[in-house]
Amino acid sequence: MDFNDSPEEAAYREKARAWLAENAAAHRAKWGELKPNTPQHMAAAKDWQATKAGAGYACITWPAAIGGGGGTPIQSVIFAQEETKAGLGYGYFTIGLGMCVPTVMAFADGDTKKRFVGPAVRGEEIWCQLFSEPAGGSDVAALRTRAVRDGDEWVINGQKVWTTGAHYCDYGILLTRTDPDVPKHKGLTMFWIDMKDAAVECRPIHQMSGGREFNEVYFTDLRVKDSQRLGEVGEGWKVALVTLMNERLAVGGSAGPNYREIMKLARQLSGAAGPALKDQAFREKLADWYVQSEGLKFTRFRTMTALSRGQTPGPESSIGKIISANQLQDLANTAVEMEDQYGILVDPDQAPAEAAFQQSLMWAPGLRIAGGTDEILKNIIAERVLGLPGDVRVDKDAPFKDMPTGR
Repeated sequence: MDFNDSPEEAAYREKARAWLAENAAAHRAKWGELKPNTPQHMAAAKDWQATKAGAGYACITWPAAIGGGGGTPIQSVIFAQEETKAGLGYGYFTIGLGMCVPTVMAFADGDTKKRFVGPAVRGEEIWCQLFSEPAGGSDVAALRTRAVRDGDEWVINGQKVWTTGAHYCDYGILLTRTDPDVPKHKGLTMFWIDMKDAAVECRPIHQMSGGREFNEVYFTDLRVKDSQRLGEVGEGWKVALVTLMNERLAVGGSAGPNYREIMKLARQLSGAAGPALKDQAFREKLADWYVQSEGLKFTRFRTMTALSRGQTPGPESSIGKIISANQLQDLANTAVEMEDQYGILVDPDQAPAEAAFQQSLMWAPGLRIAGGTDEILKNIIAERVLGLPGDVRVDKDAPFKDMPTGR
């Protein structure tokens, strides 16, 4: 691994820093500090996305002809690092530009790509991913939302759940079952849909953190044209794999307090035997978190080295999500317990560390599910990284209609 930027990468980093220094200040002067998940925050996010797109910093690896930057993967990583340092990370476009629109680009016809890619890059339209279902759990292929062909249209009925951002999205990619007479992975078909259609109902889910980012989505006789199909009929699983691989990369890390911040908190708190930082059990945990963080850092360096050499990172990216999500949950739980009676406070104005650990504690369990559960990712690592035998699948060749429903 090479931990240093090449001369070309260093020059690009300086260019990105200079652009961000000028434009980030102008953006903050225009929009100020806004509360997330408000119309004003959304407007600021769209404004910043359009600004990046105009300068070639949105979707850096995509061709310039479709609105991208025409750059390299390592340039995309460098800009993302510098943008994070500038404190301008908006999450509204992550799913659309990281997962949905790449799937549209890979499988849609020319007119569809021309219609949707540019507006998405500029932040004018936002996309969501409609995969998970109540009865499916982590098994995406167990979905029951049906699409029945009616001439040149398809009629869709069913339900999705845990759809991030569905309530504010303009479009979505939807995985459906079109043939229940074949095994579950073979009877699927993917479509893009209009989320504002009257036959689509979004019901935000009230989370324990107080947020409402996730949704239940219902389809009642939703009609879509066959031209909205992505890929061949019955080949939806192949299309979905493209989306899922992009999802693994997009959800690979985790935002939240790290070992440095809990160490800072421990200096400020006292336990029964003195300062929390002097507690031996806590110090052992702190050492474990440090070792994990260093391992994650070098794993990311390995990915960056591959990108710098023009290579494609492999399934090793699943390691980062497993480690970081579990570490965040353990770290946040330890911090809340350390805060004692103040750990129940969630008001940033009253809780220690502005309630950062309380928010992380409520978010971390969801992170261990989003983008693939721990169990799914461990199977990926076992089979594709370590070369171990595949997991046993007793339903591999059974028609989906014959699978038990629990009724």
